[in-house]
Amino acid sequence: MENNSFNYEIVEHIGTLKQAGNITTELNIISFNGGEPKYDLRKWDKPANRMYKGISLSKEEIKTLKDLLNEIKL
Repeated sequence: MENNSFNYEIVEHIGTLKQAGNITTELNIISFNGGEPKYDLRKWDKPANRMYKGISLSKEEIKTLKDLLNEIKL
């Protein structure tokens, strides 16, 4: 029988990008199912204990993303 349980641990909260009511968009370092922690950007509804779809990036991927963002002229 398969174990379909899902768990996560927020290892470090880096910051909140946006808040609208109870919904926040946050950058965290999260370990999913006891795995290697990854940088994770997603929306959360903390009072309802709900996470929405997001994106998880390894340290190398976040470094590449940082380099790409630094190239953007704002």
